[in-house]
Amino acid sequence: MADSKPKLLIIEDDEGLQAQLKWAYEDFDVTIAGNRDQALAALRSDEPAVVTLDLGLPPDPDGTSEGFAVLDAIMAMKPDTKVIVASGHGARESALQAIARGAYDFYQKPVDIDDLGLIVRRAFNLHAIERENQRLAEKVGEEGKVLGTLITAAPEMAKVARTIERVANTDVSVMLLGASGTGKELLARGLHEASNRRAAAFVAINCAAIPENLLESELFGHEKGAFTGAVKTTEGKIEQAHGGTLFLDEVGDIPLPLQVKLLRFLQERTIERIGGRKQIAVDTRIVCATHQDLESMTVAGTFREDLFYRLAEIVVKIPSLAERPGDAALLAKAFLNRFAKEMNPQVKGFAPDALAAIDGWGWPGNVRELENRVKRAVIMADARLISAEDLDLAPEGDGAEQALNLKAAREMADRRVIRHALARSEGNISSTAKMLGISRPTLYDLLKQYDLQA
Repeated sequence: MADSKPKLLIIEDDEGLQAQLKWAYEDFDVTIAGNRDQALAALRSDEPAVVTLDLGLPPDPDGTSEGFAVLDAIMAMKPDTKVIVASGHGARESALQAIARGAYDFYQKPVDIDDLGLIVRRAFNLHAIERENQRLAEKVGEEGKVLGTLITAAPEMAKVARTIERVANTDVSVMLLGASGTGKELLARGLHEASNRRAAAFVAINCAAIPENLLESELFGHEKGAFTGAVKTTEGKIEQAHGGTLFLDEVGDIPLPLQVKLLRFLQERTIERIGGRKQIAVDTRIVCATHQDLESMTVAGTFREDLFYRLAEIVVKIPSLAERPGDAALLAKAFLNRFAKEMNPQVKGFAPDALAAIDGWGWPGNVRELENRVKRAVIMADARLISAEDLDLAPEGDGAEQALNLKAAREMADRRVIRHALARSEGNISSTAKMLGISRPTLYDLLKQYDLQA
């Protein structure tokens, strides 16, 4: 069926060459145009992804003025079209001018069908990649997002989001456990936004970033004159979050004396500022996070056991990015879309080698590392598509995960590849099967066998 073939518009006034080109490209849905009016009409009706354009068109068949006029019109009407221009007139000068005006590529007459065919197919591939990047970037705001601004397609992370949504409207304390860079503050903010406290403040504090002698004042506030430099009464973070949510990041770094005061607040729901004698009632929900093993710290005596159980009424373990197959590519496209708008609008997406490198990288720094690499690549990229080299990603070494036997290794590989393909195709079974090189029934069998969800 012609409708299923990629649309190729050939703008050429030589009838013999028209027939030759149409015959040579049977795998494309070819439309022929011999002049400017026919070309622009076909562009409007067919919206072809790729156009081959002879610069020598009537009424200037021996020059390039009419061809360049058509090129300018195409770029104005549909700038994502890949235009491949041809001319026998002043080839070098014409090539430079055509590329400057937005053409994708250039070839010199006489036409070599095979060479031109390679250029055309490469143009279609590039157009498809750019469309995929654009579509996924747009859909990130729809299907890829859960719990506010959290972007994920991984069942593991979706389960985390569902758990947080279920406890959002309760007042229980929630502890988020996960490695650095996994998005703990984003989840805490999502919890707040999903709760009935969303109209009040969300206040975050990193307990590891504040010196011990200042942390108490930051949390509980102080009265005027309480210590040198206390020139006015100041509310602490707990008071500032009254009616809302206080996020304590790296809660394992709170010193033991201050743990006692925090425990009293959780039990009594009142605080006392430094230098004050008045008990102040505060309705603040606590959400905390850490990458440390607090249970081991309670055994070692560096974290109070009673405080741990007060903070950990609900414990949510956040998987690392490496444990969320498919999410790295999805997040990378979202980051690229954001950073390209701000910093380098010419960047339109990722080259295939970049997507493969993103999928294959272990991401020890998790989402934070991914975000930083994409930002740097967008800033430094010279081409429209970011490459693996731009991301500074090299293949990993011997591989950290080693299966105990061949069956386990094959299952591990199957799961990873299937989930990457599902993420790339946005859950479309037909596209996933085609990408994997298997039939749809075979894919359904594998999904059932490995208990995977499309």
